[in-house]
Amino acid sequence: MTALIKQHLIDPEICIRCYTCEEMCGRDAISHNDDNVVVDIEKCAYCMDCIAPCPTGSIDNWRIVETPYTLEEQLAWDELPEQQEFAGDDDAGALEALEDEIESLLAEAHAGTGGKPVAPKSASKPSVNLFSRAHPATATVQGNFRLTAEDAEHDIRHIILDLGDAAFPVVEGQSIGIVPPGKDDAGKPHAARLYSVASPRDGERPGHNNLSLTVKRVPGGFGSNYVCDLKKGDTVEITGPFGATFLIPNDPGANIIMICTGTGSAPFRAFTEHRRRAMLSAPGRMLLFFGARRPEELPYFGPLKKVPKTLLEQHLVFSRLPDKPKEYVQDRMLTVADDLAGLIGDDNTHVFICGLKGMETGVDEAFAAICRKAGLDWSALKPVMRADGRYHVETY
Repeated sequence: MTALIKQHLIDPEICIRCYTCEEMCGRDAISHNDDNVVVDIEKCAYCMDCIAPCPTGSIDNWRIVETPYTLEEQLAWDELPEQQEFAGDDDAGALEALEDEIESLLAEAHAGTGGKPVAPKSASKPSVNLFSRAHPATATVQGNFRLTAEDAEHDIRHIILDLGDAAFPVVEGQSIGIVPPGKDDAGKPHAARLYSVASPRDGERPGHNNLSLTVKRVPGGFGSNYVCDLKKGDTVEITGPFGATFLIPNDPGANIIMICTGTGSAPFRAFTEHRRRAMLSAPGRMLLFFGARRPEELPYFGPLKKVPKTLLEQHLVFSRLPDKPKEYVQDRMLTVADDLAGLIGDDNTHVFICGLKGMETGVDEAFAAICRKAGLDWSALKPVMRADGRYHVETY
């Protein structure tokens, strides 16, 4: 009988090199070079502490092997190797046992999240990791516009970047990294900050090789202040693009439910603009549940008013309006429960959630209540949607 081993690996095509997994690992099993992040099988104890914090799911990869892949091999990869095949009956039994063990470990690590993210079946295949920290692209700032009112609590910016001659293709739902100059207090280069692209695949302005971002200034945040203070003509180093699952379905018949707060609106601006430009008469519905404290603090509030209702059904929800009760996105979802239940029961419906992590629980509970009323089981339906590439969450 062949001695088979389960080996934890990281997908270089999806990994954004944020090094969160490396920080979470208490056994120093995870390390990196300029190209890849890798796992040392000699140190990995399968504790799974690195799984849940990974923002992309690149950490959720395993191979069953006879001879483990070395660190040198992993550091040189552009993509993960395929799972090896084992022919013997004994091997088949051992393989099945290890697969069950891995599935059990991942189920525990992903408790409550619905499983590993999967791209919509009709989504375009994205380009990923074309530019790295060691070999970044250079972009020039074309514009920096404040989206929220001057008296709003949060300063949220719309940043437009000109990519010049760089071939930097993006698909709606992907992100890029911006590398702040200089070094941190420990004397190390600043880590790249990740931002969702707010423009569609043909750019903020079609034919001009540019893209846009939606960035909130965080008090004391080095990266966000650097980006929010950029001026027209400044140059920045960017990495990416990143992300291979949180992608718009290309099927014009797909129903798309988008739920967000704050800068979580960035990918949904891209989704909406792509459908407006490429498939304005698409039969699939688009619904947006967008939460903020008040209209002055909701990014793109003015432009959203100009989007045709036939393209985008908008539910703009505010929690701090004078003389009105607090309302959050999950509350508004419950007011249109019958409509959402009909969509959730449709195999061509996709759900995308983006924004602050605190919104996840309320939205999940709202879906559960909506399903109960309609005679559906959300606890069974959600993992099926996730596995089918129809349920996506990006929170931070």
